[in-house]
Amino acid sequence: MLVALVDTLKQLRYQIAHLEDDTLQSEYPELASFIQQVGLTVAESKQELVFLYQFLYVYGRKSEATYNRFRNELERFYLWSWLVAEKSVFELKREDIEAYVDFMVEPDKRWTMTSVQWRYKDEQGIRRLNENWRPFMLKESIASQQTLAAMFTALNVFYKFAILEEKTFANFVPVVKKNSPYLVVQSQIKIPDTLSDIQWEYVFGVTRDKCEQVPDLERNLFTLACLKGLYLRISELSERPQWSPVMSHFWQDNDGFWFLRIMGKGNKLRDVTLSEDFVTYLKRYRLYRGLPALPRVDEAEPLVHKIRGQGGMTVRQIRRLVQQSFDLAKQSLLDDGFTDDAEQLESATAHWLRHTGATHDAQTRPLKHLSEDLGHAKIATTDQIYIQTNIKERAKSGLKRKV
Repeated sequence: MLVALVDTLKQLRYQIAHLEDDTLQSEYPELASFIQQVGLTVAESKQELVFLYQFLYVYGRKSEATYNRFRNELERFYLWSWLVAEKSVFELKREDIEAYVDFMVEPDKRWTMTSVQWRYKDEQGIRRLNENWRPFMLKESIASQQTLAAMFTALNVFYKFAILEEKTFANFVPVVKKNSPYLVVQSQIKIPDTLSDIQWEYVFGVTRDKCEQVPDLERNLFTLACLKGLYLRISELSERPQWSPVMSHFWQDNDGFWFLRIMGKGNKLRDVTLSEDFVTYLKRYRLYRGLPALPRVDEAEPLVHKIRGQGGMTVRQIRRLVQQSFDLAKQSLLDDGFTDDAEQLESATAHWLRHTGATHDAQTRPLKHLSEDLGHAKIATTDQIYIQTNIKERAKSGLKRKV
């Protein structure tokens, strides 16, 4: 039976303590039995699990999203190493890593699930395993480029950390990645996923129009304005263990300009500038919530509120708001005969709104200003992603050439 090795970020410290105190059986009986069984073929399995927990604690405590990403990648890598290769993760050679990549591309059907499943659940003080959990999601096609890139990144960071901790002296991941037949070399032209003008017009406009019949859609409207108008990531708008976005994070300088203080990737704070148009929607949202039109410096009200309950919203909850607006827009596009735009909207994600806003504003704003509002560490990142002028000029200059 496949057993999830790692619980939630909140439970990680307890798992570490149970392993170190040899009391895992009392709270995680299925996991304890699994580790004991694996130990018959991989003697170091318990020590390797302790090391995995330590790695996740170091790299995951800044961000739950980072924790989940590394946990998912390394958990299935560990399981493959122990159950398929029947080796310690620190005994794997280059050919073993290559074999794991092959497995990633086409995993055993018994390792896949059709829906997201929880790992462990409390049952009278004991964390009980969900037997329906599996390491992989069942997909019709092979692993995407993004999935493979995430896997290589996680393994590379893990082995670099292991070398620093003197658990191993070799990292075969870079050479396997360089020669992998599954990775496609990116083209020079890489345009970010964005909504078309008509798609954005419907997403924002339909939500705004329906606010009259459904006032709670004002929350959706404000969320859309933040993600597109301020180039925010969903995580920057959501409630997190180390950061709670509240209304007092909006502030005004002595010249009357408004800003929003955001905690971005790597726990880095930045102040995003507010446009006059955004301030209009900020006032609208606040009045809907029964607040004064503009924020005060002492307001602890969450930026995006829950209809029921206290505090701000999680990433998943905010994503649902965006999807609700996408679904409303899709139906309206279909009703108005814009079938292609409606179908393309099906694949859109909330992150497209950040790209849409930045791509649109890249045509008129100075690159440095845009880069700072986006929270990019390097201006070259903004240039590479959003500035397509040189590509268009190259296309124009080659348009009339003869064959």
